[in-house]
Amino acid sequence: MAATTSRDLRTRNRARVLRALVTASETTRADLATACGLSPATITNVVADLIREGLVEERGLVPSEGGRPIARLGVRPDGAFLLGADVGEKGVAVELFDLALTRLDREFHDAPTRATDPAPIGEALRAAVAAIRARNPEREPRLVGLGLGLPGIVEDASGSHEGHGEVLHAQSLGWPALPVDELVRPDGLEVFAENGAKTLAMAERWFGAARDVEHAIVALLGRGVGLGVVSAGELLRGSAAAAGEWGHTKISVDGPRCRCGGTGCLEAYVGADALVAAWRERGGDPVGTGWRAITGLVAAADAGDPAAGEVLDRALDVLGVSLANLVNLLNPQKIVVGGWVGLCLVQARRDDLAERIRAASLTRPGSQFSLELCHFEGDAVALGAALLPLERLIDRPLTARSP
Repeated sequence: MAATTSRDLRTRNRARVLRALVTASETTRADLATACGLSPATITNVVADLIREGLVEERGLVPSEGGRPIARLGVRPDGAFLLGADVGEKGVAVELFDLALTRLDREFHDAPTRATDPAPIGEALRAAVAAIRARNPEREPRLVGLGLGLPGIVEDASGSHEGHGEVLHAQSLGWPALPVDELVRPDGLEVFAENGAKTLAMAERWFGAARDVEHAIVALLGRGVGLGVVSAGELLRGSAAAAGEWGHTKISVDGPRCRCGGTGCLEAYVGADALVAAWRERGGDPVGTGWRAITGLVAAADAGDPAAGEVLDRALDVLGVSLANLVNLLNPQKIVVGGWVGLCLVQARRDDLAERIRAASLTRPGSQFSLELCHFEGDAVALGAALLPLERLIDRPLTARSP
């Protein structure tokens, strides 16, 4: 094992302090020392370096008990800028954030596409990124990078014989294995990529319902079904970044066909398209295939429609059992549900779903979790994606670029 150098130690301390400042919003040097487990002298030196970098600022003074006033500290919002993108199968949303994670700009591009052709999504993504950069030229010198929340497994293949960096495997969309830099390669901008459910889990872990929780599962339910697992405070990725493909765990050995090509997958029961199809098969008349259809299903069930009620009860049964399996496997403190389908189901049936999870769990772990809606409600895939370049900034200083 290589010896830790003083430079390594300074880098590690800088990362610890900057992360604490980003998540704390405002704090003091004394509170930072306690939170980071560092000496007051080390905190003083690290904060001074971060102020020189333009990332941290003093925000006035507060009285102390008999001594000199204490300076409040916070990140400098214009110290760095981050792009995050929610890349879906039918469109992309790109958002610009400052260092305080305030959203400054947003660009959405619709991209209807054939399931087997990712090209229109790539075109939409490039156009959306270009539009935001064109509107914000003054922020270019301190733009850290672009984070992508993608619909599939994002694998680091830089060590493979193909020589690619990150590669997207979107089997459910029928796409071939796709190097991320073929989707987008913006001039002078570093790109980071992760599965969309994992970026949602990152947002909830940093700022939302899973904040300060060491063990949590964050479920994303939309057209697809995904999962982010927080274990011992860290996002679980697995040996090749495929951990969390919960939507393709099997509920039945001879169940309905899933978009991935398999049968009996969870997504084939509780994904948006599956719910709408099941309602239609039972004589329902859903309007559209997205949010309107799912809210219509819940409203019809509430109004006593037997077909809608049957579909909703079946979905809650399956979802309850599937989450109970995770409770027994992972023993989470919190189950956090997001995505627009998850939002609709949990807002309408939170207590019902929690009861079904506990009924299907072992008694002890079933008594140790709480069920919560995502803090960011529908989802925060783009915000979570923006945390990818933020983590890069935390790990090493930003080198400003010319606009």
